[in-house]
Amino acid sequence: MTSLQSVLADVQTNWILYLSMPVIAAAIGYTTKLIAVKMMFEPIEFVGLRPPLGWQGIIPRSAGRMAAIACDTLTSKLLDPRELFDRLDADRVAKEIEQPLVETVRAIADEIAARTRPEAWDLLPAVAQRRVVAHVARDAPQIVADVMNEVRDNLPALFDFKELVVTSLVQDKRVLNRMFRVAGRRAFGFIVHFGAPAGFAIGFIQAAAWAFSRNPMIMPIFGLLTGWFTDYVALKLVFAPKNPKRIIGLFTWQGVFFKHRREFTDIYGELIATQVVTPAKVLGAILNGPGSDRLVTMIQRRVSAEVDSQISVGRPLLVMAAGGSGYREVQELVARAVTDRLPETMGRLETYAGDALEIRDTIVLKMRDMTDDDFEGLLRPVFRQDEWKLITVGALLGFLVGELQILLVESFSR
Repeated sequence: MTSLQSVLADVQTNWILYLSMPVIAAAIGYTTKLIAVKMMFEPIEFVGLRPPLGWQGIIPRSAGRMAAIACDTLTSKLLDPRELFDRLDADRVAKEIEQPLVETVRAIADEIAARTRPEAWDLLPAVAQRRVVAHVARDAPQIVADVMNEVRDNLPALFDFKELVVTSLVQDKRVLNRMFRVAGRRAFGFIVHFGAPAGFAIGFIQAAAWAFSRNPMIMPIFGLLTGWFTDYVALKLVFAPKNPKRIIGLFTWQGVFFKHRREFTDIYGELIATQVVTPAKVLGAILNGPGSDRLVTMIQRRVSAEVDSQISVGRPLLVMAAGGSGYREVQELVARAVTDRLPETMGRLETYAGDALEIRDTIVLKMRDMTDDDFEGLLRPVFRQDEWKLITVGALLGFLVGELQILLVESFSR
């Protein structure tokens, strides 16, 4: 057993060595946290030969699972597709796209003449041709309003909201990364910065242990403990406690995630509204999603009925010249041309739809009303499954740095 006098003498002689221990422990704590956070998000794609000889960021690697969790939260607690769609006024939508839609209908007359047998369209009297185009153009906005009402009545069959969310997050892993990294920046920043002071404190214990034992294994063991303990405690303090709690009567602590709940809520809502559930993606999912065939059928049926009512003046001549199939071909081409150009036309709706849907404000308001457990579920799954890997990496890095400390100690001993 080393006497106190010899310990004090050694500290006086090798004070630089003892001072370096808490400094190195602080560096271990900080560095292992920084690496752990980076490993959660980077690299986006797998780098290496094959698992486990390589690495991919935890969130990008688990994109499907993370997206499904985010989707479940959005669909069950934050956004109701029917509620969103009800905010779009059919008459206002029709008015917003009236001009481009009218231009579209007028532009398809020549397209019809070129794509079908010329005689089928040319045999219609000029007055009938103009009447068909003019009336369909005039009634196009109302057709859109009628179709929108049909969409509203058949929304579950036409719009897969979960598919929209999951596809947006899985196809572009950077969006998924950004959603967690930016919204949770306070929590991740705390994890990184917690390592230095925690490691510094552990370093004094390490210095005392070395002074009394002089066992070289003190260095790697304390390095391992510093990496493991600071990772473990930092991750726990992100979420606990959920409510402010007085600690030994000296200070108040609340889990970082809950302390900065309002900031996380605002950023999360903004990211979802601008990168995941955008007006363009919502409209695109309706026009091109799993129910798009049914939507096209709705539009073609409505447009065909309008064409049928307006083309009737020339129908006998058209049927005689081209047969029943020629008449139907003209009818179908008008409907198809309107349908094909609808996505471009609907693009004019984005500004109005963004204002009407109020996606960001809806998410923010509902998130503020969430229970603590539900709110924790927004970020906690990022850590839950793979946090042991982060802690293990921190411990191993600490152990390796501890091995390097042995070389430092030996150099002082010579």
